Amino acid sequence: MSGESGLKSYKVVTYGCQMNVHDSERLSGLLEDAGYVKAGQEGDPDLVVFNTCAVRENADNKLYGNLGQLAPVKTRHKGMQIAVGGCLAQKDRDTIVRKAPWVDVVFGTHNIGHLPALLERAAVERKAQVEILESLETFPSTLPTRRESAYAAWVAISVGCNNTCTFCIVPALRGKEEDRRPGDVLAEIEALVDEGVIEVTLLGQNVNAYGSDLGDREAFSKLLRAAGQIEGLERIRFTSPHPRDFTDDVIAAMAETPNVMHQLHMPLQSGSDTVLKAMRRSYRQERFLGIIRKVREAMPDAAISTDIIVGFPGETEEDFEQTMHAVREARFTNAFTFQYSKRPGTPAAEMADQVPKAVVQARYDRLIALQEEISWEENKKQVGRVLEILVAEGEGKKDDKTDRLSGRAPDNRLVHFSRPTEPVRPGDVVTVEITYAAPHHLLAEGPSLAVRRTRAGDAWEKRQAKPVAKPAGVMLGLPGIGAPAALPLAAPAGGACCGD
Repeated sequence: MSGESGLKSYKVVTYGCQMNVHDSERLSGLLEDAGYVKAGQEGDPDLVVFNTCAVRENADNKLYGNLGQLAPVKTRHKGMQIAVGGCLAQKDRDTIVRKAPWVDVVFGTHNIGHLPALLERAAVERKAQVEILESLETFPSTLPTRRESAYAAWVAISVGCNNTCTFCIVPALRGKEEDRRPGDVLAEIEALVDEGVIEVTLLGQNVNAYGSDLGDREAFSKLLRAAGQIEGLERIRFTSPHPRDFTDDVIAAMAETPNVMHQLHMPLQSGSDTVLKAMRRSYRQERFLGIIRKVREAMPDAAISTDIIVGFPGETEEDFEQTMHAVREARFTNAFTFQYSKRPGTPAAEMADQVPKAVVQARYDRLIALQEEISWEENKKQVGRVLEILVAEGEGKKDDKTDRLSGRAPDNRLVHFSRPTEPVRPGDVVTVEITYAAPHHLLAEGPSLAVRRTRAGDAWEKRQAKPVAKPAGVMLGLPGIGAPAALPLAAPAGGACCGD
């Protein structure tokens, strides 16, 4: 089923980290430049693009399961094409076409800009096109984009990673770190603000290592300060930093730049020095906790989150207790916790002393219980505070039933609040008083104290008013295409995202 005016329709399905979300927005932009339009809710799209992840557990099983579902759809839909890109495509290459010969295009992390040409070549030659480059050809941020949000945007400042963590395959798939020039980054942010964006998140596999490719160890803090001078930019965030590269000048820039939010995602991975060494993480518990103390000294209201892997090969009960100790000391607002599972191609997959599944599960449950308790205690401290909430689209799954709206506080906590009497759009800012705290969200049950209509809300409204179908952007999860019904999406159970 083609889109309006006979144009081909497309759907992009994204797995994995924020960098994949960013890449998918570029893929959507490329396809729309090539004349594709978003697929509607009814019927089958002319093109399905899977942007894959090689880090999440069972990533290959999920991909091949969904490709299997599409095989009969493609048989009855003449001219339909399927493309597979991203980290799993970079890793598996020809394996994808061998296991799913109905796939038309396989492309890697370094050549997303080639997708339209590869699709055309596959149609003309009537055979699969597999193109995997070993190094980056075009920085993704120079490509056309179709952003999912009218009010918030990802801005990549680097690609690749120079670390060699034993549990992670990302450096092998995305290559060594390459930094964008500061002027290019700032020009992109300024253009976004001109379009109505009021929040940006600076993105990199190891975002605070920015400058290593430029020969300036303080380049990241300088970039934060420079971005802070852009008029109309209200909120700046970044993800994900590495403790090894987290320096005092970055803390100072966060504390002294008003529109850099007091929010930090700092991957711990383990509290055990022994395990950290085996992971090839270049810091130890005391160094990590020292950073947390410095951040809180400079910004007492900072909300700090983390990533933790439980059951890494060789982890003993004493090692796990060190992780529990670090969690008690750091008092994270929330934590993304993972049970270790083997990732083919990583050194950790070949290590001895793999921890039994039952032991890993028991430790994981204990960690979850501890973090839930801490998250709830930390959120209770927000009760009574007056906060400015950036109204979001799609954050509150029960908003329609509860007559509430949802959005993010400056420190990125999720807040559900009573719907104001006056019209409010995603991208507008509502001032509320927090009345209740749960472990993973806050509530403001009283009347709103103020509503501020913003340029971002205007941009959202303008996008909704367009007479043509809204472009596809990024769809997270599994496709709901044709029959049979899509499989349920399982929660990630192992390995950390590639932003750690």
